[in-house]
Amino acid sequence: MGALCQLHGHAQISRSIPGIGPVAATTLLALMPELGRLSPKQIAALAGLAPFARDSGRFRGQRSILGGRKRVRDALYMGALAAIRHCPRFKTFFQTLRDAGKPFKLALVAVSRKLLVTANAVIRDQIPFHA
Repeated sequence: MGALCQLHGHAQISRSIPGIGPVAATTLLALMPELGRLSPKQIAALAGLAPFARDSGRFRGQRSILGGRKRVRDALYMGALAAIRHCPRFKTFFQTLRDAGKPFKLALVAVSRKLLVTANAVIRDQIPFHA
């Protein structure tokens, strides 16, 4: 019974983050059991949201995300769409990237990564998110 209560607590804390609803919270907890125990870079790499270099020939300096857990990425992508509409912190971060000339999807993936890193931190510290 203790593990079930712990999962419920993690779900409540992660749902305090704007953009993380019941589906995204359940997906994160079910498919990312490492959440709260790894560094931000490690957790982003596990989800496939970390930029990796594939420098070869003419392709130098371009980074892309690859691998990882697709269903987690999909849930965070949808959460990022909601977060940039309803949370000033994520909206400002997104708009800063867009103003710097970054493509829409790149900026949205960056917000997805920020959501994942935020979820990792709030679960690790057991402190709800405050905007």
